[in-house]
Amino acid sequence: MRDLREALRRVRAAFEAAGYTVDGVRGLLGPVAGGALARDEIAPALRATRGGSPLEALTRLFWLQVPVDAAALDARDLVAAGLVEPSGGEVRPLLHVEPLESVSGAGHAGYVVSDLKVRPGSGTVPADDHVVGTGGASGNLARLVVHKPVDNVLDLGTGCGVQAVHLHDRLRRARITATDVNPRALELAAMSFELSGMDGVELLEGSLLEPVRGRRFDLIVSNPPFVVAPSGDRRFTYRESGMPGDDFCRRLVGAAPEMLEDGGYCQLLANWLHIDGVPWEERLGGWVEGCDAWIVQRDVQDPAEYAELWLRDSCEAGTPEYRARYDAWLEHFERQGVTGIGFGWITLRRAERPAVRIEELRQAVDQPVGAYVEGVMDGFRNAEKFSTGCGSPLRVADGLVQEQVGPPGAEDPERIVLRQTAGLRRAAGVGTVEAALAGVCDGSLPLDPLLGAIAQLTGMDAGQVRAHADTVLPELIADGFFEVP
Repeated sequence: MRDLREALRRVRAAFEAAGYTVDGVRGLLGPVAGGALARDEIAPALRATRGGSPLEALTRLFWLQVPVDAAALDARDLVAAGLVEPSGGEVRPLLHVEPLESVSGAGHAGYVVSDLKVRPGSGTVPADDHVVGTGGASGNLARLVVHKPVDNVLDLGTGCGVQAVHLHDRLRRARITATDVNPRALELAAMSFELSGMDGVELLEGSLLEPVRGRRFDLIVSNPPFVVAPSGDRRFTYRESGMPGDDFCRRLVGAAPEMLEDGGYCQLLANWLHIDGVPWEERLGGWVEGCDAWIVQRDVQDPAEYAELWLRDSCEAGTPEYRARYDAWLEHFERQGVTGIGFGWITLRRAERPAVRIEELRQAVDQPVGAYVEGVMDGFRNAEKFSTGCGSPLRVADGLVQEQVGPPGAEDPERIVLRQTAGLRRAAGVGTVEAALAGVCDGSLPLDPLLGAIAQLTGMDAGQVRAHADTVLPELIADGFFEVP
């Protein structure tokens, strides 16, 4: 083990000397080859990496997964670390090693080691214990995680260690525990941590929260096996739990309060079922207790789309088993009355009097969400206790613009819209009272005299203005248009 760790440390130094980072590879490939690679087309990238430099050799080996001439680099440490093996006059990759970019998009976070990618058309499917590398889902979760200093972190279902590497990049002194049900995942995660210069990460084997039962954390993050597969199906441990339906995510949400410190966060990606005759918001609302919750649906697929997505993911399209597996998925969904499957994220914060918000957001939002997620959660809580009679001032949120719609030259607009130019980029149609408040609320004056002045200027009854404000302002506070200082 000591020899392996020393070899990985020397490999890390070689990677850094060669410029094997996301910025380095991006600059090497350029936009055309880089765009093709994002679509799993490697031919342009192979053309862009023919020069024989150390960076080109490492990119071909560990990103494109093709053998390179043994003379192109000193492979002794790569062999000793178990990353490559000699093959004639070449070395060929045994594992996929990918650099990670910091969540902020500026700087190098570390490296993750995973199994070789199985690409469409290769004629093979992943092994049962296949360990995937970084991807769209893991990137989305990393950008969601709250930017709050914490001391004690759990990465549940760490896989190759993507979230733990991102957390270490941002929280250098935090104690990190990483768990997984797959022993192979823990082995590769340990290699990822060594290559990323991380010491002291606790690695534990086990399902759900069993390995850490009785402990509490400031932050729990999880990119769990959320795929809703036919009952009992656990062909691929990286994506399927073997539990029925969306039970894995439901159980994780339900168990979170007892595992969090006061004010602690649990953040995860999830899939959930849309059942015929049952509002999906109602189903998910029943999962939550003991925590503030923000549950966001970013997409919905019908059962056929969903089955196709995950059959493509496992490279089973075009295989003899494709139709039978496709039919098994559809049969399963029909029996359960499933009309669709939602994709999204869940953020929980332990609280005594939980505020819960379940919604659908399809628009593009500013990244990283983690930079402002705490403010979003505070908005829900402030909205629940707000009333115009409480005496608290209001402040209009930064970056808010007002749009007025109506015929040219008309005295009064037909419609007034408040629009956020940052963050969640929401838009809300508002009336005269809300629009007037948006123009004067800077957090320095109590709300009551402002409402009185608006009543005088508009000729409206002061009581009606206050009653209207009590009705509409909580939703605008929850949506982030106004803030309670």
